[in-house]
Amino acid sequence: MRRFTALCGATLTALALSTTLTAAPARAHTARPLGIDHCTATACHFDLPPGTYDVTVRLGAATASATRITGETRRTLLPETAVPAGGHATRSFTVDVRTPEGEPTGPDGSLGLDLALGGSAPALDAIRVTPAGHARRIFLIGDSTVCDQPADPYSGWGQQLPQYLREGLSVANHADSGESTVTYLQDPRLWAAVRPLIRPGDLVLVQLAHNDKTTDEATYRANLETLVAGIRDRGGQPVLVTPVVRRWFNADGTLDNDTALLVNGLGVDHPAVIRSVAAAEDVPLIDLTAKTKQLVESLGPEASKALYLYNEKRDNTHTSVHGATVFAGLVRDELLARHLVPEGRVRV
Repeated sequence: MRRFTALCGATLTALALSTTLTAAPARAHTARPLGIDHCTATACHFDLPPGTYDVTVRLGAATASATRITGETRRTLLPETAVPAGGHATRSFTVDVRTPEGEPTGPDGSLGLDLALGGSAPALDAIRVTPAGHARRIFLIGDSTVCDQPADPYSGWGQQLPQYLREGLSVANHADSGESTVTYLQDPRLWAAVRPLIRPGDLVLVQLAHNDKTTDEATYRANLETLVAGIRDRGGQPVLVTPVVRRWFNADGTLDNDTALLVNGLGVDHPAVIRSVAAAEDVPLIDLTAKTKQLVESLGPEASKALYLYNEKRDNTHTSVHGATVFAGLVRDELLARHLVPEGRVRV
């Protein structure tokens, strides 16, 4: 039987452990850290108000283990981590707790912080949860290819991005299914709700294009400029992201067509406009269209099906958990390449 050990106060109060996990001093405005007494063999629940929290876990058991941690609305917070028999591994991450828990226009979800223990052989030996002091947040503004999707088999790349980040960086995913630049600015649950949350130093990644099917170029450009200006007014750092490609192959095995490359019915080349606005406004650009095009074409029509929901839904736009994880890895690489996040805060 797997033994649970509680983390309490400043040290791990455990017997017969090969190493000791030392807790940071509790801040004056917080209660004592929450620990393993809030967990079962498969899940943890912490009755906490909305906010940003640091989570430190100690994994391992007498037998070999492999543990993956998800939280809230199916966010992957820690990739599957293997630990040999009798060993232990300590990992830390920072998580955003909010209401609504997932998509901003969706249901509230459960209150507090919920974690699920998965993997081929999960073994949680200890856990410690405390309010994050000075975590930098990565806000996400986007559509269904980015958002915290509520149910299998769907997953947005923003839902998988947290697993690549260490303690001190959190993802606040405010992407929402079906949104365009027009609707995101108009709906009071979206931009009007997100903008006041942005603090100086926060990154704000914007990927909106898939649903701007009837938006003319002047309006699309103006909407992007409005988002950039609003982020900067709050002291945040905007980052424009071109949209992931649709898996829509030509006979020659390329994606060089309007459907795949997000050119709408009015002839508006969304990635081109985003690149233009980024250059004009001196905003960092993550060209996810170019990156995903290169990847999908390299895999070809058959192997690329696994990135999307083609096999499950004949869907060439939305990604599987696997595809969202791969695309989130591309975003992680671009954040590092542009020095937008410190290397020490990222898992590679």
